[in-house]
Amino acid sequence: MPSVEFAPSLPTVPGWARASQSVADPAEAAFCAGAALQALDQLVRSEPVWAGAWRQRLALKCAANACRQAGRSEDEAALRDAWLLRKGNDDPGPAGNLFAAWRLLAVHAPVIDGPRLSAVVEKLGLRWDDGLAGLPEAVDELVRNGPAAPFAVAAVMGRVTQAAPSAERLAWWLGDLTLAAKLRWPRPVPLLMSQFFSPALRSAEGRGQRIGPLDDGFGRALCLALGQAVVEACRQAADMSRRADRLQSVVPKLRAKGAGEVVRKLFDDDAVPGTLVTANLSRFAARRLFERLETFEAVRELSGRSSFRLYGL
Repeated sequence: MPSVEFAPSLPTVPGWARASQSVADPAEAAFCAGAALQALDQLVRSEPVWAGAWRQRLALKCAANACRQAGRSEDEAALRDAWLLRKGNDDPGPAGNLFAAWRLLAVHAPVIDGPRLSAVVEKLGLRWDDGLAGLPEAVDELVRNGPAAPFAVAAVMGRVTQAAPSAERLAWWLGDLTLAAKLRWPRPVPLLMSQFFSPALRSAEGRGQRIGPLDDGFGRALCLALGQAVVEACRQAADMSRRADRLQSVVPKLRAKGAGEVVRKLFDDDAVPGTLVTANLSRFAARRLFERLETFEAVRELSGRSSFRLYGL
């Protein structure tokens, strides 16, 4: 089984750039967001072997907040179940489709056209509004000729909310796509929806009304929320790197046929069902392999159940 090299260290957001929600100056907020994005840019371009699992875990957090924004009760554990415990390609239900929208965001290139936009609107549980039809062109124009990345994101979110006020979830989804396109990342990093309920997006130092995409001061607030999202994403990356390094260290001890495919799946996704069956691995062999990995402390069981178990870094 081929070995995998891990970077000895990961970029972090400097302490001085971790702006508090009380920053009132838009220029200072933008400066801090830029410093945070510079650290994240280094991480994204290094494309560590566990980047897929990292993006999908961030997608899970965003989807949980999207459920909350939609008035649903599903948390991260329920979303994992809705996605991983369905049979074959069965519809995962409304909450599972919300999760699917952010999962797809994390794996596709940051471009949008009419058919993809329509599919995303459906997965987000929204009704199509004819006002959304011109969004692909608007996003492309703002990516090519718009302002700096955070403010281009804010402009796209404003366009969505103005075109279809009931489609705010789409605004946050497209915000991450716009950010990735503006920074020329190969794939988006799910960030913004994780901050939907952040105090940074409330007036009067977090104690007032929520600041939406059409409100004065949204650009400044979004910079602060984006900076916080990047800090959390970098922390998640550091944790993921340590766990992936531990998994890689035990690979030479694995003798099960098909173990390499399981390790790759663990690097690529948030969670893998313990009942995984592949061409080289039976359900029984998979269960034994995951139990062995758990004994080595190379994976975690994420469901807390004794059956229908789910494993991940």
